[in-house]
Amino acid sequence: MDSMTTPAEQYAAARKRNTHPLTVKFIEQFDFGFDDFQITACHAVEDGKGVLVAAPTGAGKTVVGEFAAFSALSQGKKCFYTTPIKALSNQKFAEFQERFGEDRVGLLTGDTNINSEAQVLVMTTEVLRNMLYANSSTLTNLGSVVMDEVHYLADKFRGAVWEEVLIHLMESVQVISLSATVSNAEEFGEWLGEVRGSTEVIVSEIRPIPLYQHVLIGNRMIDLFSEPGRVNPEILGLEREALRRVKIPRHRRDRYSENENRLSRAEIIEKLQRENLLPAITFIFSRAGCDAAVKQCLQEGVKLTTTEERVEIVATAQRYTQNLAEEDLEVLGYRDWLTALERGIAAHHAGLLPSFKGAVEDLFKRGLVKAVFATETLALGINMPARTVVLEKLSKWNGEAHVSITPGEYTQLTGRAGRRGIDIEGNAVVQWSPTVDSATAAGLASTRTYPLKSSFTPTYNMSINLIARFGRERARGSLESSFAQFQADRAVVGLVRQVRKNDSAAAEQTESAQCHLGDFNEYSRIRIDIKELERLLSKRDGRRTFDQRQRVKMENELDGMRRSLRQHACHSCNDRETHARFAERADRLNRESDGLRSRVENRTHVIAKTFDRICNVLTHLGYIEGEKPTAQGKILAKIYAESDLLLTESIRRGVFDNLSAPEILSVASAMIFESRSVENYAPKMPHQNVANALAIVAKIWVELEDIENEFDVKTQREPDFGFCYAAYRWANGHSLSNVLKGTDMTVGDFVRSIKQLIDLLTQIGGAAEHLRPVCRDGIKRLDRGVISYMLGEL
Repeated sequence: MDSMTTPAEQYAAARKRNTHPLTVKFIEQFDFGFDDFQITACHAVEDGKGVLVAAPTGAGKTVVGEFAAFSALSQGKKCFYTTPIKALSNQKFAEFQERFGEDRVGLLTGDTNINSEAQVLVMTTEVLRNMLYANSSTLTNLGSVVMDEVHYLADKFRGAVWEEVLIHLMESVQVISLSATVSNAEEFGEWLGEVRGSTEVIVSEIRPIPLYQHVLIGNRMIDLFSEPGRVNPEILGLEREALRRVKIPRHRRDRYSENENRLSRAEIIEKLQRENLLPAITFIFSRAGCDAAVKQCLQEGVKLTTTEERVEIVATAQRYTQNLAEEDLEVLGYRDWLTALERGIAAHHAGLLPSFKGAVEDLFKRGLVKAVFATETLALGINMPARTVVLEKLSKWNGEAHVSITPGEYTQLTGRAGRRGIDIEGNAVVQWSPTVDSATAAGLASTRTYPLKSSFTPTYNMSINLIARFGRERARGSLESSFAQFQADRAVVGLVRQVRKNDSAAAEQTESAQCHLGDFNEYSRIRIDIKELERLLSKRDGRRTFDQRQRVKMENELDGMRRSLRQHACHSCNDRETHARFAERADRLNRESDGLRSRVENRTHVIAKTFDRICNVLTHLGYIEGEKPTAQGKILAKIYAESDLLLTESIRRGVFDNLSAPEILSVASAMIFESRSVENYAPKMPHQNVANALAIVAKIWVELEDIENEFDVKTQREPDFGFCYAAYRWANGHSLSNVLKGTDMTVGDFVRSIKQLIDLLTQIGGAAEHLRPVCRDGIKRLDRGVISYMLGEL
């Protein structure tokens, strides 16, 4: 076929000639035309190639993933569809059931197991990783794997899982990777080609709905750009005027809190309503801020719904919460939540109960809730587009400090604007303040893409599983094929090139410094040493101070060097200073090369070196002997928690052996919980047995930290006792209101932590047979009330 024809023309030809019959049959099931990149990707999938599709949010990448499932079903093979979060898995599961039929689709998310041997299985990426290590029979007849949101491999905490899967998945499996638009898609595709075989990279930077950028300054909403890349002069003038009005120098803008002319959240929503720009998502980078915004809108009397819409909203809310107990609804703030919903307003963040979030997402997609105040978690691929996205700030708290959002985050957030098939345009609105100016907004909006950078690093659990599967040497080799090492090697190529260039230039300078009277390199070295010693003794060098004895010794040494310099043969050369200039340039180049070589050494085999250090720790502790895991190592292989080694050592030393079910889960919670508050207070202990066990856990952690420091490894975070009391009380049958009383924990956080604890108890029971009965008892005690209803929703 002529390579100059467009994919749309190729599709028409394929339909006529039947060259891609599956693609033709699939596309004809939809009531809209496919974009060029979608057709090209479907053709590649049908041809049996690996595929990487990088396209903007809302462009329709998931259609390619659906085609992979359709193709697998047509060939009688299995297709796994992986997502980064359970909410996305649940959403995709429902969509696939509707498209392919309930009997052909299953769901696996760790704590949820529905139709697990179905031909199409939707799962979180961790579930697939665990299957690979366990050599699960579910992998039999697997034809393809779709990795949705594959750019998640850059995630600092969970990204390694994506690379583990891509490296260790069977060679026969076709991989379809779906990514946000990244600037190094070709580099990522090249790596996929190396580890997975032939991979076609398909990049689309076209948003199906054009996105217009605006700045809201005072009560005026103005286009950010007057022409591509040029900030609207009108905004610049209004900025200068606003800054004069508040009389704040540019360097002190960070102290500014509120501009008296800045519209309130309620006023912004009403303005958007008047200008027909709802539904809108306002991103506020804190849960408390989202909840406060809803309250402000209620207090200011915002009402966005009709009588008929309110009836439908109430019915939907009741359907999502019908299984919750009356007493729990009160703790959950159900009445206030429903009041806001009836007015078309809601919050969306990780602190909400999943059923509340589900109702909000449902109502928003149906156009009944028209203003949502959300944290950035909403931007993680959940199908919840709006007509308008509003950003109050361009910085957020990352757990350690307030940092500016990245161009990638800005793209992900504003990508929610514009509903395909409904809107003809999307709108991104940045609310101006002295700390949120047009230059910053323009910089973020102009940077359309961002690089995908690997965060891969071996863990104890990963290492022990690879050793069990391949042996130590083969495991080490497999890690060398990671994307992290691929990127490090590419950086090394550039560094080595610069070293060669420096060495060549230094050799030329050294040649020019040759002296007929003697060895000028030696003479130059003495001069350089003298300068360094003079600098150290100078009062201008504030880095070090010397006592009188040291100073006298150094001054005597300096006198000796000066005598050697004067006595050197090259000292009387007429061209001495010219030679010296050449020699100093050579020395600078050589010192730069030494630094570059050190960087090369640090990046060469960096992943394998980390693996070696982790293996040294495991050998030291008796988890591996040579090429094989010991009995204790096999327990570690079944513990996937972040604190994998701490938990396994606690099992090994019998910390859990004599504890009751409530006590064991209370102690185990220290391995998964992370307090949101930075306050350092002594948490309440539920029982002396728990306090004693936690004291041993803390001691083990200190010992492990010393061992890790010895072997230059850092993986185990300090245990957090902040959830021990709440978990213990819940396991002993206390009500939700009693358990949460006196804490700053939201119901959503509580449910999430309990579900993580259930998952951890499942791991402990699976790893240590003697603890299995008490872990099962603990799971039963936790899985009740609101937890039982929410099973599988997170």
